[in-house]
Amino acid sequence: MDSRIEIKVTNPKKVDNVVHPKAAASPAPSQPPVSSPSHDGQERRLLEEEEGGQSHSRRRGQQGRRLMNVMPYKNWVPWLIPAFVLANVLLFLISMFINNCPKNSGSCVARFLGRFSFQPMKENPLLGPSAATLEKMGALDVTKIVHKHQAWRMITCIWLHAGVFHILANMVSLVLIGIRLEQEFGFVRIGLVYLISGFGGSLMSSLFIQYGISVGASGALFGLLGSMLSELITNWTIYANKACKLAALLTLIFIIVINLAMGLLPHVDNFAHIGGFLSGFLLGFVFLIRPQFGYVSKKHVPPGYIVASSKPKHKPYQYVLWLVSLILLIAGLTVGMIMLLRGVNLNDRCSWCHYLSCVPTKSWSCKSQQAYCESIEYGNQLNLTCIGNGKTGNYSLSGENSSQIQQLCYKLCS
Repeated sequence: MDSRIEIKVTNPKKVDNVVHPKAAASPAPSQPPVSSPSHDGQERRLLEEEEGGQSHSRRRGQQGRRLMNVMPYKNWVPWLIPAFVLANVLLFLISMFINNCPKNSGSCVARFLGRFSFQPMKENPLLGPSAATLEKMGALDVTKIVHKHQAWRMITCIWLHAGVFHILANMVSLVLIGIRLEQEFGFVRIGLVYLISGFGGSLMSSLFIQYGISVGASGALFGLLGSMLSELITNWTIYANKACKLAALLTLIFIIVINLAMGLLPHVDNFAHIGGFLSGFLLGFVFLIRPQFGYVSKKHVPPGYIVASSKPKHKPYQYVLWLVSLILLIAGLTVGMIMLLRGVNLNDRCSWCHYLSCVPTKSWSCKSQQAYCESIEYGNQLNLTCIGNGKTGNYSLSGENSSQIQQLCYKLCS
């Protein structure tokens, strides 16, 4: 008798993606052997080996079934989001060190902090450095991007903050939103969503707000919120508890609407919020797509097992959303960057778009209160023209530095 064991694959009905071991089959019937002691002993050994192989196959089949039942999504250890928080805090401290309010300003808030003390409240109510310091550190400045080719400011600005209140609000939001996303999807995908969304927010802000400077991680944070929304949409069919997910979806939409509505207040760059949200929403379809229920990756199948009726990794609608979102994202960022470098102001082509960033009421005005001036020096005379209201002023130069000139500009624009 041939001592080899035949391999047979079974395909059970009404069961998807079952991992089957290679089981031994019953030997084909044969003619009765010639009776002899040696031949009978060999046959008994073959039968024992066959029974042992079937028992071993049953045990492996049970292990395969257990593998299919308990295989979870990988749980990542978050480290990138805490690193982002640390980087933002360190850059804020560096900006305060460079600002050195006691040396450059007549009056400072919390002067006991030395060179880490804050600019006067009338100049920066958020308790932070001067606009000149932020510009030196890499704040978003459309004039420098267009005319001096400093496009890197569109990335550096998302790491800077205008004050203590500003950075505190953003970092708390980053921890609450980012940690959970990094645990579920890993640092690579969440890091890309954060950075690309921040760039998208800076791009939209530059296309609509042509004067002044802008800093903050708000665009990147709204990108994370947008990616959470698209993740729920593209992975909707894999969740078992639809009622729970519907509640989560409605809650997330409510949070997004409230935050965007807060951007309608004056002195808030809501265009950065909208640009970051749209970028993150499209990125969620690209980076945060999950395999459909029942899909088994070959690398998770132990040696000696096969997968019957394997499903494709993703559903057709997921592939469609992935492709459409990727095309829209690349096209939008490319066209937007070309328009920015050509000096296009989208407010000239959209008469109502400015209401997306601020809606005037009886309680406040949407006119810019930022202090930005054009300066011309004639010997020891300084001529300043406020960009916001067009007022001009002449001042005598007596060793003024950039911070003192900024204070003069602020007084002129107030």
